[in-house]
Amino acid sequence: MLILALSTLACLAGVVIITWLHTRHHLDVVVTPVPPPAQGPLISVIVPARDEERNIRRCVEALLSQTWQDFEVLVLDDRSTDATPAILAELAAGDSRLQVLAGVDLPPGWAGKPHALHQAVAKARGEWLCFIDADTFAAPEALAAVHNSADETGADLFTIMTAQEMKTFWERVVLPLVFTALSVGFTPRRANDPSKPDAIANGQFIFIRRQIYVAIGGHAAIRDSIVEDKDLAVLLKRAGYRLVVADGRQVARTRMYTSLPEMWEGWTKNIFLGLKGSAGMLLLGALGAFLSLMAALVLPVWLASGLAWWLGGITLFGAGPGAGALVAAEAAALWATLIFWRILVLKDMHLPGGYALTVPLGAAVFAAMMFASTWKVLSGRGVTWKGRRYQGSVT
Repeated sequence: MLILALSTLACLAGVVIITWLHTRHHLDVVVTPVPPPAQGPLISVIVPARDEERNIRRCVEALLSQTWQDFEVLVLDDRSTDATPAILAELAAGDSRLQVLAGVDLPPGWAGKPHALHQAVAKARGEWLCFIDADTFAAPEALAAVHNSADETGADLFTIMTAQEMKTFWERVVLPLVFTALSVGFTPRRANDPSKPDAIANGQFIFIRRQIYVAIGGHAAIRDSIVEDKDLAVLLKRAGYRLVVADGRQVARTRMYTSLPEMWEGWTKNIFLGLKGSAGMLLLGALGAFLSLMAALVLPVWLASGLAWWLGGITLFGAGPGAGALVAAEAAALWATLIFWRILVLKDMHLPGGYALTVPLGAAVFAAMMFASTWKVLSGRGVTWKGRRYQGSVT
């Protein structure tokens, strides 16, 4: 009876936890394509680029195709060692709206991306600043749509969650689970609530009023931040300005990583940066790693054990095969709940629902990334990204 009671309790708790985890991602503000106004303010689009030869052409060409009338594109080449400078020079030769800026060496006390953006802002002329990562690709209507939504919501900083391009097997197995975890750690509804201290921004696409950016001190105020998008949002919201996190999947797409080794390097870095400096986030990360490990190991063993007990006609601790059938049924019910929610997530991401069956594999990889990142925080070893080393510990 104890085994049956534990199985039933675990099943009920699992259903509640799985449902809760998959209902944190509400993006109530949705950005939709709109035609540009006849006249609007100058928008300065700023792209930091460090060794981005794979993405920079597609990113910049998309920006130069915007329907918005008055805009400029500034790309800060942050000491690239690949073909990025040559590609940018070719693009700039064909369009005067594109300015290619050469970044200087990183000064003491600065992190790479804040310094790159700080340099570019000094050359920008726009009333609005739009920070876009080099691996993000804007639809032609993106600037018009985002400006329209920012105006409607009264936002001082408007950031969007972009559509994620996932083409390889490992991207489709791991990334959907990562994004679900992120939606739990950083809830859009709480970030959008002025009465809540929660603040988050997606560095892939940030739209901010220049006047407000200057008022809060810009990137100079967070010069040593490695999670500059989040810290900029925190700075802005603490100053009493309006932050809005929106669904921008109709107007921008991002291709972050293309292979498992690249994904491992990138996400262990990102998770490390998210955990660094926050004991609360470190505990949340440990919980995420634990739940992922449960999904990867315990659920399959639970179901297999119940089936073996039942189909093998085994009597265990005085309980016959019927008890095994009940344990197997409860494990199967929990599996069905998990698969149901994962199919909904995959459908929302326009991915085949069959990848829901790869949850144990994806959860095992995600758990390993979480543990690796946590160890890097606790040990103070830090991470290396694009030739720069970032240290960290819980402070």
